[in-house]
This record gives sequence, C-alpha cells and structure tokens, in this order.
Amino acid sequence: MSNFWRLFFSTIIALPLTFLTLSAHSSPILITQITASDFLELGVDKMRRGDYQEAIENFNQAIALEKDLAVAYSDRCLAYLQLQDYHQAVTDCTQAINFAPDNFEAYLNRGVAHYREEDYPAAIVDHNRAIALKPYDFRAYYNRGLARVGDGKDSEAILDFNLALTQIPRITSLLLADIYNDRGLAHFVLQNTQAAMLDFNLAIRLNANDYRAYFNRGCTCGRNGDDFGAVRDFSQVIRLNPSNPQAYVNRGVAQSRLGYHLGAIADLQKASEYFENQGKRVAYEKTLDLLKNLREQISSVTEIAIL
Repeated sequence: MSNFWRLFFSTIIALPLTFLTLSAHSSPILITQITASDFLELGVDKMRRGDYQEAIENFNQAIALEKDLAVAYSDRCLAYLQLQDYHQAVTDCTQAINFAPDNFEAYLNRGVAHYREEDYPAAIVDHNRAIALKPYDFRAYYNRGLARVGDGKDSEAILDFNLALTQIPRITSLLLADIYNDRGLAHFVLQNTQAAMLDFNLAIRLNANDYRAYFNRGCTCGRNGDDFGAVRDFSQVIRLNPSNPQAYVNRGVAQSRLGYHLGAIADLQKASEYFENQGKRVAYEKTLDLLKNLREQISSVTEIAIL
C-alpha cells in the first residue's frame, strides 16, 4: 500500500445533562463503523513501527470483518515472517493466493518463508510465479538466486543475480552491495576466485560498513594464498563486528602462516572465548585443537633452533 493514514480515537467525556446544551447551530453527532480497511491500515502502521504482534491483531480484526480480504492475509504473512513463524507465514500467503491468484507480493513472501524453512525447491517455484507476474521486479530474481544457492545450483543462481542487477534501481547502493556479495559467494563456491574477488570489491565499494563482504573477501584472499590480504580483511571484520569469533580464527590462521605466532595465538584464544560464551561447543573445541597444534609447532621450531 502506498498511502498510509492513522485512525485516531478521541476520548468521550460524559457530562451531566444539566450542563449539556446544544446551540441552534450544533451539528448532529455521526457514529461511524470501523471497516476492515481501517483495521488493515492500522496493522500496516503497526508494521512500520515494528509492532508485529499488534499488527497481527489488527489484521485478524480485518479478516474477521472481511474473510476474503487477500491483502490482509498477505500483510499478516509479512508480520509472521518478521516473528520467524514461517509455517504460519506460508499458510497466510497461500490463503492470499487462493483469494487473489495474481498477488505478486504473496508469491514473493511465501517464497521467502519457504526459503527460511530451507524448502528451496518450493521457494524457487514461488519465485518463478512471481517473475511470471512481474518480470521487471529485481526482488524475485534475487530471492530465486538465493534459493538456488541453497539448492546447490550456484551457476543458475549467478544468472539470477545478473538479472536482478539489470532490474534494480541504481540508487539503491546497499541492495546492490548485497547482490554483488551473494554473487561473489556463488563464484567462490564454484572456485572462480577472480570473479568472486571482483564482486566482493564492488560490494565493499558500495557499502564499506558491511562486515560480510570483508569476511568473504578475506576467505578469497586465503584461498589465493594472500595471507596479508586475509589479515587486512579479517581485521576489518573485527573492527565492524568485534564479537565475530570466526574472524578471529581466520585471522589467526593467516597470521600463523605469516609467522606472526604471538598474534595468531592471541586471535585463537579470543575466538575460543567467544565460542564458549556463545555456547558453540564444537567450534570451541576445534579452536582449542588449533591452539594446541600451533603451540606444538612453535615448540618444535624452537627446539630445532636450539640444536
């Protein structure tokens, strides 16, 4: 909906009849009935303010008044998506589609819900339908690309990301950065590190504060044997997202390859602390194993030097 308005409820104060007089020019009091559209607009307003549970209540009220109001089901699906209730989101979008088979947003949102449930084939089917309805909307191509990545179809995903880039408005630089970042990941999985590096560079140029692109470029540097570049990028990740333990692990590994053993040990110790605090037991134990192996290597090198 492009136009939003708010419904204000005024407080009615009851006065004793002896003090209540009407002038000859008083207007009659009108009693208006709240419609399904009114509740729908209230729900949209709550959504915009992040009050998703209250928005759902308003959409429920709209549906109670008008059972076949497709947009109410579609909007309620969005609220459930925000609350991570993906099963209910799918149910609502399906109902919206039943009432309005050409509802582009309902297919788009149901595709997102299927993606979050890791049902990638179902997500692809929904985005195919969305693209058939609106072949010029970049969101459907981008979402289908993500679903294809999840389904292990990285080459097809790259084609979708390319299509998304041809449709997206140029002014949306942050969204462009996301597409380049995800296309870079697909190239990385396909071991095309040169193309991946170009995409991560573009993503960083468009959004220099997104730690994900630095992290991905750092991994690409590591795969290319550029440990200096990896240390640089993982340091940026840590600056932007200081509690990211994987960045400390990767920087620690890169530093150990460069012979910066003290820095590597400090990074791995920091990573192990974060993993433990976050309850990630397997990652915590693997990091301790890395620390043990690194200390043994340093000890072995020292013994050889003494001999």
